Amino acid sequence: MATRPHSVEVSVSSIGVATITLNRPEVHNAFDDHLIAELTHWLRDLDHNAAVRTVILAARGKSFSAGADLNWMKRVAHYSEAENIRDAVALASLMRTLDAMSKPTIARVQGAAYGGGVGLVACCDVAVAGMAAAFSLSEVRLGLIPAVISPYVVAAIGSRNARRYFLTAERFDAREALRIGLVHGAVDDAELDAAVERILAELLKGGPKAIGAAKDLIAHVTDRRIDQVLAEETAARIARIRVSQEGQEGIAAFLDKRPPNWVKPQK
Repeated sequence: MATRPHSVEVSVSSIGVATITLNRPEVHNAFDDHLIAELTHWLRDLDHNAAVRTVILAARGKSFSAGADLNWMKRVAHYSEAENIRDAVALASLMRTLDAMSKPTIARVQGAAYGGGVGLVACCDVAVAGMAAAFSLSEVRLGLIPAVISPYVVAAIGSRNARRYFLTAERFDAREALRIGLVHGAVDDAELDAAVERILAELLKGGPKAIGAAKDLIAHVTDRRIDQVLAEETAARIARIRVSQEGQEGIAAFLDKRPPNWVKPQK
């Protein structure tokens, strides 16, 4: 029996930049249970790898991800409700793992990003798309709903835009994705790698632990009432990080007018 190739490829550079590449170009990097399991595994592994500073999520071929794999959908159609719940929980775990990573994440989006592919984009901290990219939340046309990805997509584009695109399932381009907040940049496809590199360079200037703490801070304060409790909690957070080893180094480097020790010299 032929061995199926890995659905995900991973590389880590000498400066701690991990690149996860979806590797099912023959099916436009569509999701199935194997890809979900592999991607979840690697996200967890990289998040616990102290040598990794940031993670780029990319895809091989013409498309970023065209959503659910047809053969997988055929199998799922015959599952019981309990089996469907187990299957959906695996996808929910993938999205939660990506969203909650302590390392900063960048989505490099080319071609189609449909359904779950939109979910991956929304879960990344920063997303940049090529102008030829196309997006769609197409689930209702199959009699389904974008349930598992909905918390992340709505957080990115807002409920008003979700009311349109969840319900119409229409395709929209990179400019519209930029306008509604799904991506942070839309560039010519030939400039996509350069745009990712520019964002990456900025991320690598920040303290690794501070970036993780900043991500946690955003999750902590979002939709919270601004009151004395929140004020005291945020004050405690800055106090802790000021006295941390990384905080002390950052302040000292600023006062000494030198790069902090986490900034690697340019070769």
